[in-house]
Amino acid sequence: MLKNIPPIISPELLKILMEMGHGDELVIGDGNFPAASMNSRVVRLDGHGVPEVLSAVLKLFPLDSYAGNAFLMEKVSGDTVDTPIWALYERLAKDGDPNFKGFGFIDRYGFYERTRTAYAVIATSETALYANILLKKGVIV
Repeated sequence: MLKNIPPIISPELLKILMEMGHGDELVIGDGNFPAASMNSRVVRLDGHGVPEVLSAVLKLFPLDSYAGNAFLMEKVSGDTVDTPIWALYERLAKDGDPNFKGFGFIDRYGFYERTRTAYAVIATSETALYANILLKKGVIV
């Protein structure tokens, strides 16, 4: 155990966060997200939801201050599902990093393409729909 590292952050995830450089991207996927078929570097955090993972990651992970740094999967046209989790994400991101610039939206297939080139994916058990988030790493100053 180490001090000041949220216990939800596994050794494997801590290593990945440390390896990532400025501009690298991290995806936190909900329980329906096809993580394993999208990226070869997947960390499983089964039993946890995206909000708790997001909160823990932002304690260690600086968001990019030079570019858009947080993106959500846009709802498919015509889908009427509610997405109250997005408001929670916004509060967590604002509280977690002063560089948070608000969320950009990426259509479903564009999000999948970005995931393929992301540094890693965290697979969660989140049950909310459209609960996937992509974060761009910044620098420590």
